[in-house]
Amino acid sequence: MEWKSAVYRKVRQEMNPDGGLTMRRRLELGRVSRSSFYRFDPDREAGDRDMELRDAIQRIALEWPCYGRPRITAELRRQGWTVNPKRVYRRMREDNLLCVRKRKFVVTTDSNHGRMIYPNRSRDLVLTGINQLWIADLTYIRLAEEFVFLAAILDAFSRRVIGWALDRTLDDELTLTALHMALQHRIVTQGLVHHSDRGVQYASAEYTDSLKENGIAISMSRRGNPYDNAACESFMKTLKYEEVYRNEYRDLAEARTIGEFLEKVYNRKRLHSALGYVPPAEFEAQRTAQNLEATARQLSL
Repeated sequence: MEWKSAVYRKVRQEMNPDGGLTMRRRLELGRVSRSSFYRFDPDREAGDRDMELRDAIQRIALEWPCYGRPRITAELRRQGWTVNPKRVYRRMREDNLLCVRKRKFVVTTDSNHGRMIYPNRSRDLVLTGINQLWIADLTYIRLAEEFVFLAAILDAFSRRVIGWALDRTLDDELTLTALHMALQHRIVTQGLVHHSDRGVQYASAEYTDSLKENGIAISMSRRGNPYDNAACESFMKTLKYEEVYRNEYRDLAEARTIGEFLEKVYNRKRLHSALGYVPPAEFEAQRTAQNLEATARQLSL
């Protein structure tokens, strides 16, 4: 009978491995059935949760194909997920969602002209708010049937697009149209600096006179140094990779919908790494609220 005793002892150890409550007593206290207990699989729940995360990552990657690990991690956190970048990177690598690196700068500026050149005033600026530094640039866009040109002006503090123009010709009117839009949407404050490259359009008498008439100081990049205007160059690449290359614009009329991307997507939805992964419009709203709160505190003292 000794072998029977050994079998019973082994069964009891398996049912009660820690010497405490028996399995039956645990089920009674937990008010669950034995079948429900065995159907419960914590590993399966963790797997389901992981599938939900992968689905969320894929949805973000589909909407923003050029988002890398940092921006996708930031967007997940904005949606309420608690994740770290390493976990996001593993999931993106497994699902082949890692974005392709962008190309280097392409110099398209025509600075071989006899118009007046201005020194670079932007290098020493320490920005504390909007309307302290505007940055401007232009680029070409290849459509199905033609080339068009885009001129844009950004607020360097918030990276928000405040003026833009799209046309078939690369003449002075293109950059002037973008400047006039910026002047309509923004209040020119004392000390505002306008920075661009040395392109012939930005050095034209009409353009520089318009800046001076509005009390805006003129700044230009050093010769052959596109990185002096790197933030605007980066914006142009973002526009092409996240909007232009994702659509098949046939002509200028169709390409004018780029304006909707600039205002509704780039300014209001796209997360910007330099702004703590918030969109430019949201960043400006946050700073405005902080400034109002600080002013209220000072007045109450």
